[in-house]
Amino acid sequence: MPSESYAEQLSRLDHVFYLFGYGIQHSLSPFLHEVVFDHFGLNWAYLLFEQKELVPCLQAMRDPKFLGAAVTMPHKVDIVSHLDELTSEGHAIGAINTIFIRKENGRRIICGANTDCIGIREAILRNARPELLAATKSRPAMIIGVGGASRAAVYTLRRFLGFDTIYLVNRDRGETDAVIKECSANGFGSGLVHVQDEGQATLLPVPGLIISAIPDSEPSNIAERTVRSIVEIMLSGAVKGIILEMCYHPSPDTHICRMAKKAAWQVVPGVEAMIWQGIEQDRYWTKREAREMPISDVKTAISKYLSRSLSGSGGSSPYVWLWLSIFGGVMDS
Repeated sequence: MPSESYAEQLSRLDHVFYLFGYGIQHSLSPFLHEVVFDHFGLNWAYLLFEQKELVPCLQAMRDPKFLGAAVTMPHKVDIVSHLDELTSEGHAIGAINTIFIRKENGRRIICGANTDCIGIREAILRNARPELLAATKSRPAMIIGVGGASRAAVYTLRRFLGFDTIYLVNRDRGETDAVIKECSANGFGSGLVHVQDEGQATLLPVPGLIISAIPDSEPSNIAERTVRSIVEIMLSGAVKGIILEMCYHPSPDTHICRMAKKAAWQVVPGVEAMIWQGIEQDRYWTKREAREMPISDVKTAISKYLSRSLSGSGGSSPYVWLWLSIFGGVMDS
């Protein structure tokens, strides 16, 4: 539970928001939400609440000053049963990353939403080159990895972007089958194809849009090497496309990012998805529309932090170029 100094900090606030999860010290979301709260002159704070267990998070939600939270692993599924309501996206995806409060007849209704799907959608629509995006409509999409972000990715590709066929590339068949089963049960699992080996990959049409949702690490076994080979095959086709690289820690200049750039694919950094899912969270929390949010200020704050962080740690200049090039080309206000 919070320390005494933590409690003193809360006493000075009108409302508090948390990030519930474990392994969250690298999160960029505090920079995002602080900019938004300051812009609207709100005496609110967004604080990291690192816990492996869910119970302390549930206890923190009882504080009258608690007005919402972001939720990450390992709590995105388990917390659902403790909420009063889910949005349509949260219900369909079966996992939530956002908690907000709705009041009804003086009662606090604790609601859950999934804004990961909004982040993925907006990252693609706001950054993809129009000619490439138009060309993806007649081609399949592909998701690398079937972890926590994969269900939101499938939902986004099917419901928001209109893809009929979606390849799933993953090292474990059981995990992949489970995702297909869950998505099918929730009404958006048709057209999911598990690409299991290189031979199958060479026979399939090249996807137009790829979402990579795996950590940046070198393959350590046959299954992981097979995944890497399938990705290389798909990127090496004559027709190019767009890839959203969701991984940005410890460095967004990932192996897959470098592979895609070398193959002349457009890379959209995962920080963009993080920003837009966070803006959607702030829409729930502040009751203001996205068009009212200080998007440029948010991007500038995160850009400055990343530039300092990468410079201080000897980070690679190609990523600094990639991230800052997006700011130079696409700045929403």
